[in-house]
Amino acid sequence: MKLINYIGLAAIATMSLTSCSDFLDADNKSTANDDADAYLTAHPESLRPVAFDAFKYFATHLELHEEATDLYFVTAAADGYGDFQVTAEDGTVTDYYKKSYKAIDYANGMVHYGGADTKLGHEGRFLRGLGYYHLVQQFGSVPYVTEYIQSSTRDYPREDLGVIYSSLIADLTEVYNAKLLPAVDHEGNPSLQAVAALLAKLELSAAWDLDTQVADAAAGTYTVTGRDHFVEAAKWAELAINGVKLTMPFEQKWSPFNEGNAEEIFSMQYDRAGFPGDVATGGHSMMNQYMSYYGNCQIIGQKGTGSGGKHRMSYKALRLFDRDDERFNGTFMTTYYNCPLDASGNVPSDVWGKDGYLAYFNCTDAEKAEKRIAFQFFPWYYTESEAREALAAIPGKTIKPGEKEKFGIINPQAVILDYPSVTIIPFEENGTLGNADSQSTKDFISPAYGGVCVKKYDDAEADNVIKENDYRDIPVFHVSDMYLVAAEAYLMAGNEGQALAKVNDVRNRAKAGALSSFGAYEAGYVGITNVPFTVTPLDVILDERGRELYAERTRYEDLRRTKQLIRYNLAFSRVISSPSQMQNPKGEYKWLRPIPANEINFNTSMTLEDQNPGY
Repeated sequence: MKLINYIGLAAIATMSLTSCSDFLDADNKSTANDDADAYLTAHPESLRPVAFDAFKYFATHLELHEEATDLYFVTAAADGYGDFQVTAEDGTVTDYYKKSYKAIDYANGMVHYGGADTKLGHEGRFLRGLGYYHLVQQFGSVPYVTEYIQSSTRDYPREDLGVIYSSLIADLTEVYNAKLLPAVDHEGNPSLQAVAALLAKLELSAAWDLDTQVADAAAGTYTVTGRDHFVEAAKWAELAINGVKLTMPFEQKWSPFNEGNAEEIFSMQYDRAGFPGDVATGGHSMMNQYMSYYGNCQIIGQKGTGSGGKHRMSYKALRLFDRDDERFNGTFMTTYYNCPLDASGNVPSDVWGKDGYLAYFNCTDAEKAEKRIAFQFFPWYYTESEAREALAAIPGKTIKPGEKEKFGIINPQAVILDYPSVTIIPFEENGTLGNADSQSTKDFISPAYGGVCVKKYDDAEADNVIKENDYRDIPVFHVSDMYLVAAEAYLMAGNEGQALAKVNDVRNRAKAGALSSFGAYEAGYVGITNVPFTVTPLDVILDERGRELYAERTRYEDLRRTKQLIRYNLAFSRVISSPSQMQNPKGEYKWLRPIPANEINFNTSMTLEDQNPGY
């Protein structure tokens, strides 16, 4: 599929597709270009790569998917969208809305030109369902458009949320039952397994949105009025699991050398070798997100990020991973290798990838044993003596006497990440470990040069520049996510035993240890929250989702869906201290993003009364 993507994109780019204009830009909606219409009628498959490319936006979007949650800090003056001050004029919200409808329109084009009852049409229907899933998570009730837009009409009323869910579920169930798609696929193509995964997510979201009611938002309490959607969510999640057992080590699952593995259900695909243009700008930048700024990457030999670094671990996230849980090392880069510099003080071009950050992936164990370490990170439960013992077992960890100025990171150190303070053990130039010092967690994580980075999207072949140079495929659905979808659905359907079994399947793979009951769970972060926090069985599942799906851009939807968004922000946010900060003057909570002002202004079937509560 990868090379075909580029060929199709090049073909479509040569003609004007006014029918695929932005949903909000009414003045761009004219009758479809005749040449494009004729071409797509004759070559409907040519629209496929354009549609897939449009859906990459969701897989790489951080602001609306991660902020205003419990797991990340955004290191700006304010926490971005975490302060709940976004308005209907916000550019990012508007862009998300517009690009959602553009992607959906491309998917509708696949159905229109390929036929609703063809394989291409079924792929388009799957993508359309995925687009609406994302829209509903962010905006709730929205216009529901299933026709390819070929006119300048601006008449798109908001559809009842229940109608949207029932329509999507019926449509995708028909796709699943028709069996035109392959049973499974690990190369980025829609499959029956992917359709089941999307149906599981839709049923779970429908269950919460339609069959539960908030009792106390600040307390995260709710009442359940129906369980049928939860039952259906569990059924579809089991079909998406497809009998796959969680036996693959977590780090192997996320290895850059193990893409398309048996746990992957559906992914967005990237291909460095097949990209026809500048490879520095043809991929994505996920490798350079979820991290701190360590300095100029071309000088220090570490991977870089812009704007001082974004979406670093929150205080809760620092305490989230239990002792022996392999997901900490599988998610975060805990060993940063130092990089020797040339006479000009720069990283030699011929060593990038074999020295510095990427040596972790590209060197043998014997080669790494000879390298100096820039940073070594330990999770919160390590004592200083345990950290020193672990460091003593690492050969070549310190800089040799007289070599300090020859390396990119001239102050190498080990750090035990905890709250309210971190423990820092310096690597002395004489080959010893220095005396430990402590620093407040806030002072360590907030500025540049602090914190640990996510390695799930590291590309072993990436250049050491901060551009769209990461060509890792990005999983959208994978099997362990479905285990936890099933766990949540079983719990809410009243089957606590089945829910616990699914949670334990995920924990056992991570070596975190099975729980004898939900009540047996001990959360390491309890006691560091801003407000009293009592862990419920739902919190146990959300914590497992936090560990298993860290940095996968699902957290906002998880908290909004489960009615925990307000409670978790009160407990764990660094910028929220009162419920009023998440409300408008009328006391309405901002559970959803605002409908963009331009949409209300341009859409003749929408008025200010259609704006979401809270705005």
